[in-house]
Amino acid sequence: MTVTPNSTAARDVAYHLHPYTNAVKQEAEGPTVLARGKGIYVYDEDGKEYLEGLSGLWCVSLGFSEERLVEAAARQMRQLPYYHSFGQKVPEITVELAERLIKLAPVPMARAFFCGSGSEANDTAVKMAWYYHNAIGKPQKKKLIGRVKGYHGVTVAAASLMGLPTFQRDFDIPLPGFLHTDCPHHYRFANPGESEEEFATRCAANLEKLILAEGPDTVAAFFAEPIMGAGGVLLPPKTYFEKIQAVLRKYDVLFVADEVICGFGRTGNMFGSETFKIAPDIMTMAKALSSGYLPISALMLNEKVYCALRDNSAKIGTFGHGYTYGGHPVSAAVAVEALKIYEERDILSQVRRVAPALQNGLRKFAGHPLVGEVRGIGLIGGIELVKDKRTKEAFDPTMGVGAYTAKCAQGHGLLIRAMGDSIGFCPPLIINEAQIGDMLARFSKALDETHAWVRQQGLAAA
Repeated sequence: MTVTPNSTAARDVAYHLHPYTNAVKQEAEGPTVLARGKGIYVYDEDGKEYLEGLSGLWCVSLGFSEERLVEAAARQMRQLPYYHSFGQKVPEITVELAERLIKLAPVPMARAFFCGSGSEANDTAVKMAWYYHNAIGKPQKKKLIGRVKGYHGVTVAAASLMGLPTFQRDFDIPLPGFLHTDCPHHYRFANPGESEEEFATRCAANLEKLILAEGPDTVAAFFAEPIMGAGGVLLPPKTYFEKIQAVLRKYDVLFVADEVICGFGRTGNMFGSETFKIAPDIMTMAKALSSGYLPISALMLNEKVYCALRDNSAKIGTFGHGYTYGGHPVSAAVAVEALKIYEERDILSQVRRVAPALQNGLRKFAGHPLVGEVRGIGLIGGIELVKDKRTKEAFDPTMGVGAYTAKCAQGHGLLIRAMGDSIGFCPPLIINEAQIGDMLARFSKALDETHAWVRQQGLAAA
């Protein structure tokens, strides 16, 4: 693109440091400037339409023009634009949101706690795990276990849980005490001939070995996304969470389920924990909680964790943790309205009705020369591009094949995300079958263009 003087793009280049962006490339090329949205589409400043195939950042579940959410924010702004929940005060709407969340929980939960982002929620879960074990007289239980390719956010603690080195490099993370166990991606990490169940058994056995090597009396909690989002839309192998949870129970290790991407209907159930039969001690959530319209996140704590926190706060005199904007009334009002919409419009039935169009459509790409694996459930899916289908050989990461595909897709009016050479799909939950067909048709053109480019570059095996 050409960055013209005094354009929005030029002003952005001059003043704005972008997240998750090559700053040199950003200065040279400038950004795509988005001006408005409607339904599942967004439009740039020149009026070009893009089908948003990733719901922004996995979050805009109700599309970009839901007037009920706009009105909920406006009403609350007029009524009580800000208040906090410190010192036994609370906005009325925040109470309603906590009540609704507890009633939605897939397993019994005792309390909800509010933050501003998924990163903050997972960071808070780390602190709560430490606080909990101090409260029950086990102060040595402090180590946290994440997974290779797991993603839990960008605060210092959350990024230490992450298992994606690209996003840790030169930030001096992970911190000491943050450990990582196997990525449960059968396609990439199973041994030859190893079934999903056998692979799950090995993952659980390796987790147990790690806990034993570190000392069970030193391990506080295990963090896992039901589906690994930024790691490439990786689904657990059969029996995986059943076997992992048995190990955690055996050694009294808390399970934190990161529902930031999976929560609120994405997998065809309200939470990914329902889909994969997870019974966490703590759940973190964000994104679709407000359909991305305003920043808000939450944790839900089970009775065991809550009672320990409660009693220790009495002993100390306070629970010394919280955020200025935690449970912000305007964000809470939008979240309450989003939850009402999910219920009134039966969003789960909508997801289950149209999910086959996405999943079957994605699987039609399995025979494409560049496609190694197709995976997904509900309205989330991933396609992994490979150099050699037969051997599963990956492309050299420096070639940026996935990024090239995403760029081609944008040229065809489709916004998707490349996570290395895995392409993620996570459209708004309001999408219909015809729009899914359109999305996949646009992607098909991008994939064919990528294949032609790969062959031109001499990168493909065939």
